[in-house]
Amino acid sequence: MTDINPIAFEPAGRPPSFEDAQTHRRHVKTRLAAGFRLLARHGLNVGVAGHVSVRDPMMPDHFWVNPFGLPYATMRADALSLVRHDGQVVKGAPINAAAFAIHAEIHRARPEVMCAAHGHPVHGTAWAALGRPLAPINQDVCAFFEDHVVFEEPMGLVLGMAEGQRIAATLARHKAAILRNHGLLTVGHTVDEALWWFVLMDRCCRIQLLAEAAGSLHTLPAEQARDIARQVGTSDFGWFQCQPLMAEVLHVSSSLS
Repeated sequence: MTDINPIAFEPAGRPPSFEDAQTHRRHVKTRLAAGFRLLARHGLNVGVAGHVSVRDPMMPDHFWVNPFGLPYATMRADALSLVRHDGQVVKGAPINAAAFAIHAEIHRARPEVMCAAHGHPVHGTAWAALGRPLAPINQDVCAFFEDHVVFEEPMGLVLGMAEGQRIAATLARHKAAILRNHGLLTVGHTVDEALWWFVLMDRCCRIQLLAEAAGSLHTLPAEQARDIARQVGTSDFGWFQCQPLMAEVLHVSSSLS
């Protein structure tokens, strides 16, 4: 039998580019507002916990983030707070102290990261209590193969810059971290990419919890998992995967500006 060449998972589109930073700023703020509504739509937020940030295209040492206590489901671009890396809220309402401690250090350590998402979704938080990385048990989770870490310190509230620095150091060049006893953290070159990894990681945590409850895991061989990761774990593919979710949100949402 003749071997058939594998079909690469090529996205049918690419993240948009922008002629000027002002247009880029409007885009990322609107996309971030839509992203909060996406998380609310999928039940991935709880109370006042959780935050998602996007680097400001005009001032790279600043980021936009959700104000403390504002509901995800009604987020608007003009409600976001602009924060400098030294902690000063330049524009908007006060923010969660943990949002600054975590996001400022990640944006400072990773200049290529545009967006960082952190929260306490049910299945991701349950998995985080185990303090273990995800296993390559299906093609979806292979997006994280050799590209996620476990922050092994037992965590409560993150209030200090030192802990934010340790989280950023542990994350290193990876796309995601499981924060032991706490929750999930993902990053991306776009808002859409970071949010897709967050949604996908919580789903993968749920699947592994169900699989382990039912019996013994059968994992994919490392080389096979690595090959799948090269297909479905890229930044462009992460962005592309998020487009149907974003389209749903934009279809049902009132003004996001």
